[in-house]
Amino acid sequence: MRTRDIFVSAFGAAAGNPLRTVLLILAMAIGVAAVVVLTALGDGARRYVVREFTSIGSNLVIVLPGRTATGGVNPASAITTTPRDLTIEDARAVARLPAALRAAPILVGTSEISVGGRLRDTLVLGSTAELLEVRRLTLSQGRFLPYEDWDRGSPVMVIGAKLRSDLFGAETAVGQFVRIGDRRFRVIGVLAASGSGLGMNTDELAIVPVALAQALFNTNTLFRILVEARNRSAIEPAKRQTTEVLKQRHGGEEDVTVITQDAVLATFDRLLGTLTLGVAGIAAISLAVAGILVMNVMLVSVTQRRAEIGLMKALGGSGATIRLLFLVEAALLSIAGALAGYALGHVGAWVIRYLYPTLPADPPDWAVLAALGTALVTGVLFGVMPARRAAALDPVLALARR
Repeated sequence: MRTRDIFVSAFGAAAGNPLRTVLLILAMAIGVAAVVVLTALGDGARRYVVREFTSIGSNLVIVLPGRTATGGVNPASAITTTPRDLTIEDARAVARLPAALRAAPILVGTSEISVGGRLRDTLVLGSTAELLEVRRLTLSQGRFLPYEDWDRGSPVMVIGAKLRSDLFGAETAVGQFVRIGDRRFRVIGVLAASGSGLGMNTDELAIVPVALAQALFNTNTLFRILVEARNRSAIEPAKRQTTEVLKQRHGGEEDVTVITQDAVLATFDRLLGTLTLGVAGIAAISLAVAGILVMNVMLVSVTQRRAEIGLMKALGGSGATIRLLFLVEAALLSIAGALAGYALGHVGAWVIRYLYPTLPADPPDWAVLAALGTALVTGVLFGVMPARRAAALDPVLALARR
């Protein structure tokens, strides 16, 4: 038989039993769609974390109070014991390091903010003018905290976009006075809307000088110190110098955890990459199930088409031709199921992106190609046994339906 005749015959056999064909295509499509959607979720989570960490600044070294048990970098690095607290003097010493371009002390607390009879609880962040560059923040109105002595602070405040809307509505916020606790602050700037990042929504922040934040919350300690290295090659020297200077300041005890942005990114990238491969493997099991279904249905098809196979062999058809007919039919069904699953998977990924716009749930190319290739290979492999059985039928017995 010519190649064209083989494909026409295989297509006719598939179309001759539409219910069987639809079920086979659906089984294969579900497997492929599962791989596409789950890898889109996993890879989307990985890219989301990378993007969020990148958005907090570049070339960052982060100093955490306390020391982790192993000194390693992991997602639980924020959970530490604190034998000695971080202070403004520590931050000032770190800012003077040769490898550090600038440093910003961070203090975080929650307080009630009021203006014109409006009250709401908000997250108050104490820092310095350096935070604007370290965190790559953008202003939509006014100006940021002034450069001044870290131990003193002017009663000024920069607020997030949503906080401005909640407190002032359509009114101009810059120049207005607000009250936090028993202190009054003048709003001098409004941050551009940027949304949530790493658990902190800058749109709802109130940023005040760090000295005033310490007075508000009656503490001398810091939550974090953010250090910006001079360039990418200076990240490791900045980390090493930061560790050494704080060890000297803390009586020779290494009681802080210093992590780099790159190390955190690499850890999350590795974890979420492994997770993506894991869920892809789990989803791929459904392709194996679909392949078994292909084999079973094709075996039934061999039994149903014994007379047709016997006639073809009686007219001179070789066993190789019979095998090829069944393998081409299995391949066509697998390709149709793979393409349907590809389309269904992209629809599912679009739904995820629509429901969660911040999650870049686009299926990676490798996952799509792997799913399509696996579907085709699985269908053909599980079609080998039925094809060999069909080719081995005796034409006389097949025509006699024995």
